[in-house]
Order: sequence, then structure tokens, then C-alpha cells
Amino acid sequence: MSKGTPGPTPGFLVWRLANKWRVAVDRAVAPLGLTHAQYSLVASLHGMQRAGERPSQRRLADHTGMEALYVSKLARSLESAGLIERVRDPRDPRAVQLSLTEEGRTVTRQAVAVVQDLLQQLLEPLGGLDGARTHAFTAELTALLDVPLVPSAAPSAPSAPTAPSVREQTGTTTDETTQGATP
Repeated sequence: MSKGTPGPTPGFLVWRLANKWRVAVDRAVAPLGLTHAQYSLVASLHGMQRAGERPSQRRLADHTGMEALYVSKLARSLESAGLIERVRDPRDPRAVQLSLTEEGRTVTRQAVAVVQDLLQQLLEPLGGLDGARTHAFTAELTALLDVPLVPSAAPSAPSAPTAPSVREQTGTTTDETTQGATP
């Protein structure tokens, strides 16, 4: 950034920090055969299972903040690796429930320990995992994540002349122009 511009925006800093931590977690869990995204999925699944839940892919997507399609792709990959099981939900044949296999639980426990050590290192400037500044930082991040995304309108371009509608062209009402139309 040049001297004449203000410092980095919060969004830029969050993006940089997220990328830095993603790379660090990727490197830390790679020896266990996981990526950061896969780790996020199995660690979340592990916690949910410990709480007695057998979540659907959709529920796990909501929990992790990942797109459902991406969770499905990761789940298939983890199933192929023997770390999770995907089973049709008996209550909803469209839904797939996920659970860790025994091997998946073992790998996940190892990965959680590795990532906890990494987080201790990454959070050392704030006092480590149990530091007061880390707790405050976590509260601030949680507050930001709790704000729902509101779709924003794209900046409006100068309006060009619009073509007349069918109704304006024909002098008919909306009901007359839509009769026989396929919904």
C-alpha cells in the first residue's frame, strides 16, 4: 500500500488471515492425508457425533459454512478414503446422513490434536488459546459471523432506453399476455 492510502481494510485483513491459517492447517494435516477443508468437515462431524447427532450433508454444510455441493464432494472423497460413511436418511430419501468410521475417528482425533497445537502457536500473540485477548477476538469474530448476509444490489449502470413491454406494444393486459403461457 502506498503512503497516501489508508491502511488495509478489515475485510482485507480477514481474507489474509483466513488464507494464512488455511495454508498452515493444510500443511499441518497433510501428513494425515487431509486438507484443511476435509479437516473442517471431519472435525465438525466428530463434534456433532459426540453430541449425539448424525447430521445430514445439508446440516453439516450449514454448520461449517461450506456450500452443500462442496460438502457432498468432500464427503464422497472422505468416503472413498474410508474415513466417513454416507447413508440415506430413512426419514428423507433425498438426504444423506454422515458418520465417521472407526478409522475416521482415529484420524480425526489425531488431526484435532495437531490443529490445537497449531492454533496455540498462531494465537500466541493474543495469549494463546486460553488468553483473554483470544476470547475477545473469538467473540468479535462470532459477532461478525452471526450477521446474516443480505444480497446487495449491483451498482446500477446508467439506464439505457428499454424496449416497450408486450403489453405496451399490443395494448393488452397482463392476464391477456400470459394466457396459455407455460409456467
